[in-house]
Formats: sequence, C-alpha cells, structure tokens
Amino acid sequence: MTYQNKSSLIASSKRILIVWAWILLQCSYSYGQLQLVPLGGDDESHADAFESENPLRTQASLNLPFFDDFSSVKNATPGSKNWLPGSGVYINNSLTTSHPSLNIATFDGLNAAGTPYNLLNPLNQGFSDTLTSQPLNLAGKTAADSVYISFYWLAKGLGELPDSSDYFQLEFLNKSNEWVTVWKQVGYNLTNSFIEQFVKITDPAYLYDAFQFRFRSYGRNSGPYDTWHLDYVHLNAKRSSKQPYIFDVALRKPLTSYLKKYTSMPLRQYRVDPKSAVSDSVGTDIVNHFNNFNILTGTFTITDQSKGTEYFRNVQRSIYVESLKPKILQTKLTPVTPAANVDSVKLLLKYFVTTTDTIPNVNLKSNDTITSRVDLSDYYAFDDGSAEYGVQINQKLSRVAVRYMLSRPDTIGGVRMAMVAFNKDIAGQGFTIQIFSNRNGRPDQMIAQRSVGVRYAGARNGFIDYAFASPVAVPDTFYVGWLQINEQPVTVGFDRNSLLGKDHVYYNLGTEWVKETGLNGSIMIRPYLGKKATGVVTGNEPALDNSFSFFPNPNKGTLNWNHKSLKRIEILSVQGKLLQTIIPENSMQSANVGTLTEGIYLIKASDGKRSSVQKVLIVK
Repeated sequence: MTYQNKSSLIASSKRILIVWAWILLQCSYSYGQLQLVPLGGDDESHADAFESENPLRTQASLNLPFFDDFSSVKNATPGSKNWLPGSGVYINNSLTTSHPSLNIATFDGLNAAGTPYNLLNPLNQGFSDTLTSQPLNLAGKTAADSVYISFYWLAKGLGELPDSSDYFQLEFLNKSNEWVTVWKQVGYNLTNSFIEQFVKITDPAYLYDAFQFRFRSYGRNSGPYDTWHLDYVHLNAKRSSKQPYIFDVALRKPLTSYLKKYTSMPLRQYRVDPKSAVSDSVGTDIVNHFNNFNILTGTFTITDQSKGTEYFRNVQRSIYVESLKPKILQTKLTPVTPAANVDSVKLLLKYFVTTTDTIPNVNLKSNDTITSRVDLSDYYAFDDGSAEYGVQINQKLSRVAVRYMLSRPDTIGGVRMAMVAFNKDIAGQGFTIQIFSNRNGRPDQMIAQRSVGVRYAGARNGFIDYAFASPVAVPDTFYVGWLQINEQPVTVGFDRNSLLGKDHVYYNLGTEWVKETGLNGSIMIRPYLGKKATGVVTGNEPALDNSFSFFPNPNKGTLNWNHKSLKRIEILSVQGKLLQTIIPENSMQSANVGTLTEGIYLIKASDGKRSSVQKVLIVK
C-alpha cells in the first residue's frame, strides 16, 4: 500500500484525519486534531497467529453438503464443526451493510485477539487471515456429479479498501497435500456490493476422502487493513452456476436501538420518562434468496434476560417477501415497565421469523432469529460495545468531551472507558478525566477531575472503570472527557456502527470548545451514576468572568491574576501532581512562583463555591 493511496482516504473535515497505519502517523501527524487510528498493541508474539501451510484435520471428514453463513457463531470465531481453529478471521454483523445473511467473516491484518500480525514493520505485506475448512469426503465423486463451491465476497465494507497489490483467494488441497489457487480477486477497483462466486470442482486430484479448501487474504498485516468479507459458503453436488438460488429467507442487519438517544441508560433515569426514552420502533431487514416470493410470520419480543419475564410481544402475519429483494421489518414499541423493586434490568430483544427454508441435511434456521441486548442499569452508552477503531486527540494539553443529557440532575460515580492500544503499550501513562457543566450547548465549568493512568482490559472490547472518590453532582446536561497531558496520545475505543454519539463530541485545543462534526460513530466512554452527593446540581452555578486570566504568561517569578473572588489556586504538573497551593487573602491578586522550574504547568483556580477554571501556565 502506498502513502498516496492511503492519503486519499483522509476525511474532508479539516480537523479530522483518518490514520490507517503507524507509518502514516509518522509522516503526517497533524497537531490540533481528533483522529481515528487502527486498533492493536505492541505484542511481538504474533508469529503463532499464522496458520500452518499444511493444517492437520481435527475430526473425521465431513459429508456433503457443506454450508456455513456464520449465523450460528456466538463468540466471533468460526465454528469448529466446519473450520480449523487459528484462522484470525473475525465473525461479526457490523462491518458491512448488504451481506446476504446474519453475520459475516471478515479478513484483515489483525489476528483473532485483535492484535496486528506484524508491528515490527508497519509496511510489511503478506498473508494474514486464513480460514481453512475441516476435511470433506469427496471420494467417488466425478466431474459428472457437478460439484460446486459457491460463496459471497465483498471488499472494504466499513473497513479499508484493498489496493491493487492486495488480494483474496480460494485454494484447494489436492491428493498430494499441495495447496492450489483456484480463484483470486485483486483489490482496489472493486464494486461496493457482495458478489456471488461459483467454482466447479472437476479435477480428480480434489475428489478424494480428505479434501479441504481455504480462503486467504494477502495485504498489509500491521493492522485492520485490506479488508475482505465472506458469507454464505456452500459446497455440494448436483449444482449449477445457472441456478444460484437457495430456498432460504435470512435476517441480516442488527436490530435498531430500543432507546432513542442511547444504547444503554440508567434505570432510575429511564423511569423518569420512559416514553421519551424509547424509540418509536425497532427493526431489521430480511432477504429472500429463492427465485420466488415467500410469505412468512414475524415475531418480536422483549424479555428480562435473567428472569425470562416477557414484557412485550408483537406478531406480524402474512409478511410478503419478494425474491432477491431486501425487505425492512419494523415493530412499533411501547415502553417496558420493570418492577419497582429492581434497580437494574437487562432486556433481551428478539426478532424471529417462521420459515420453511430447505437445503437437505442443512440447518437454515439459525439465520431466522436476530437478537440484541439493552442494559438498563447504572450507565449511559452511545456505543454497541464493539470498537472498530481508536480515537485520539493529538495535541498535548488538549481536551475531548462527550455530551450526555439526563432526564433529571443526578450524581456520577465514575467513568468506564474502552482503552485500546495503538502503536505501543502506554499502560501507566497519566491522563486526566474531567466532567464539565453545560453553557449554551458547549462544555463550560469543570465540575470534577481525576488524574488516572492508562490501563487495558483483559479481553477484547473490555472497559476500564475509573471511579471518583465520592459521587459528583451534575446538572441535566454535562460533559465527560479527558485531558491529554503527554506527547503520546491516549487512545479510546471508537464504535463506527452506532451513530448515536456522533453529534455529541467536542474538543478544546486551548481556550475554546469546538463541536466535532467529522466523526461518524461513537466514542466508547460511559459515565455511570453514583449514590448520593452533598447536593444535586439543579442548574449552572454563576461562572467566573470569561475575561479571567493569569499573567504574565510565559512567567518566571510573580504570578498575577485579575479576579478578586479567588479563594484557592492550585499549580499542578502536567501529570496531575499538586506542586503549590495558593490561598489568596484580603483580595490579594499576586503570588510568588519562583520555585517552579522551566516547563508547562496546569493552574486550577476556584472561588470556593462550585465555579472553577483551569489554565495552562508556561514557565521559562
């Protein structure tokens, strides 16, 4: 992949830079911008992630037919019934929008744990994900049996477009234990729709009792680059490429959000006004792969995941589904009412259709049901729990904040953040979590902050809990974010699938908060409610004068300020360590700071009430 090809993907927004690889970051690291970066750490033990050139069978040979649309997968890994382990392929239902059936298999430069195969050389190209079938018994078959393998493939989707030097291929294992390429697709100039591909198996070298096939991607293996997607793999005899139809009706897209503004919210906030919190409807879509119409029944339910209590059921009969055309399925909602004596509930939303799908000896029922979960417990979330990228603010002492709107004022006990690695492990590096009040649709006064260190969860898509020492009272609109205090940026998970949070992101490079408009997705930061505080904020406290300042700046010796109402001034290092405290008396407006060495410091000043400001001080 060339730098020129990658730079063409830079977003049109002047503030946003899509960064696809470490080398691009080094070439065009632009200060004062929010940017998206690929996920991955500095794990150098990636060699074992590559699959053996001659994988061994793990079970007795399968009999025909072979069929997998990945809809029965529960843990993002291909099922062992049909596939060998160690593929690195990611099973998901979010990285494309036009897939034939529920779930797809995604090939890129990340292994199964989400770590790049190679971080030693960011430009390295080679084979990355390899999905290999279990052995299949084709003994006794001949060319006259018309044995075909078919599959649907797509390049890019919501991932990154493969270049002309990248490719995706299908290989067969012959009787001599040699892998032979039988189909190959190069990258770059590609369609944006799934294509069904047929490959006929006629060579006697493949018609034996332990035949295997595999799909492989070739491209950059230092991140989620050169993305290919696979679905609906079907191998059987007595087939024809002129008859591509399968008597199967499949659900596809994830259910839309049950909540109107969030993917999850606290139950006590939900109870204030459930009607305004819940979406008008929830839906998915369905596609008929047969060459005739189908009439079916659809059922949508909402249940308590732990107790099984059914809150809602809606049955739609005589749904007419045309041949080979997607159809949107929607159900109008009425808010559920959890029992008054519970403080949290996990809702299971399920849409399923009753069909007569048929391939002899194949179960086609797993793609007839689609589910989602809604957590009404103690936190707010815009994301769906899955990080496709990471987001950074790439200037030291700059800030990011995400807006949250409550049903009524409350308290915040802490923040859960999806901390992800980019380029290297920065565990332990300091940054500051901050909470701000609202004024005229922008972050205003800092309500609370806490200096913390970067930590990583033990599992993919995990969250780190940063609790405050005591609950923080917040108004009905507040902002949560972080202050970047080191040159190496902190990277937070970014969900490209949920757009609920895209209009709620702000950044500050020094003195002014700016609304970010170029990020199409949600930052994975989740404030959670606390117990009780000494007082609940019912509005914004009077703010310190906007003209407030410390001077001179840069400074060396005496620090002055132009506001007589200050009661406490703290000077902190960029790591958040308190270095000096000033308690102004008798309306004093200056103090000696001659003990500070040259460098950059933070000043936190308060009027002794709830109003405070934070400034940057340069000493030289």
